[in-house]
Amino acid sequence: MFKRIFWLVIGAGFGFGVSFWLMRVVRETVERYTPERVGAELAGALRDLGRDVREAVREGAEAMREREAELRGELERRGGRAELPLTDPDW
Repeated sequence: MFKRIFWLVIGAGFGFGVSFWLMRVVRETVERYTPERVGAELAGALRDLGRDVREAVREGAEAMREREAELRGELERRGGRAELPLTDPDW
């Protein structure tokens, strides 16, 4: 008799524990996909994307200016002739 009561209490406790854990997981999942939170996360992702694009454009423009300065230096070193190679020989 004592064994049955013991296992009944253990089973009930385990069942309650799992049900509370499952409800918490479901509640957090529902909360994660509410329109306000999805909108905020999307806005943050777009803001980060815009920052990354601006950074890439800035780095590209800087590299372009450096390469142009190299090409102009090469042109001046050759005496003003416009015979520059189309590709960088260092590549």
